[in-house]
Amino acid sequence: MKKSRFKRVKMGQVEAGELTDRLLLINLYLTQGITLVVGLVWVLLQRRNPLFVLHLPESTEFILWGLGLAAVMLLVDMLLSRVMPQDAMDDGGINELLFRNRPVWHIILIAAVVAICEELLFRGAIQYAFGIYWTSIIFAVIHIRYLRHWLPTGWVFLSSCGLGYIYYVTGSLWAPILCHFAIDLISGLAIRFRREA
Repeated sequence: MKKSRFKRVKMGQVEAGELTDRLLLINLYLTQGITLVVGLVWVLLQRRNPLFVLHLPESTEFILWGLGLAAVMLLVDMLLSRVMPQDAMDDGGINELLFRNRPVWHIILIAAVVAICEELLFRGAIQYAFGIYWTSIIFAVIHIRYLRHWLPTGWVFLSSCGLGYIYYVTGSLWAPILCHFAIDLISGLAIRFRREA
């Protein structure tokens, strides 16, 4: 009998130190690909055109809302990281592992992929079906690496409410996409270029 080439799949939580860079990237892009497909299918099941959902508005108002909310969220995040103990904001080391030695072009790519895929699913499809509150609960739950600590979980929930609000106000998915992109990009670059004390 021929032996299987596939190793037995191990289910369970993996610590950041157990992840190789390759495995981390495979997991990132695979989950974002699944997120994108689910978002597109959900939008289609809602009898909506994904191209219309993703259309770029003529007005540039969405830029002000997206970058304005990103600035506020980054400022609050910075203040929280200064006043709260470091372990209270711990994500298990995943962001550090993901961005620490990553080239700038790849941080930009990761931020863009995550922003587009997650916002299409959460704001474009789920919020359309369930509203801002339930979408934000689901959004906080899928950021499972934060669930060990109440503060980051609450912050992800409030951030999601903000993203949902600017989508509601502007009517453009590009407002939360731009905000999400700016936050991930600046956070990733801060990790990449942070000097050890």
